[in-house]
Amino acid sequence: MKIQINTDNHIVGREKLVEQSEATVESTLGHLAQHVTRIEMHLSDENSNKGGAHDKRCMMEARLEKHQPIAVTDDAETIAQAIAGAAEKLKRLLDHTLSRLSAH
Repeated sequence: MKIQINTDNHIVGREKLVEQSEATVESTLGHLAQHVTRIEMHLSDENSNKGGAHDKRCMMEARLEKHQPIAVTDDAETIAQAIAGAAEKLKRLLDHTLSRLSAH
């Protein structure tokens, strides 16, 4: 499972953020690695310098073998919380999707 991380111009600490993001995704979605070819993550600060609650966004997209990509979005107060929230949403969605596919 390859993990690709994209950020906007308002996100700082790229190297440390990449390490933490990969660790979160691997711990949350690791059991699904055999089904997922790639995870794309887009991190942004919606309000940039203005601040505000729940202005950090993580859009996470999973690419399954021979299927359409599946995407989720989570907004939170910090980037780490947004990543963790999106990873949990994606885990639930992938578990549901894969169980439906195996039933057919």
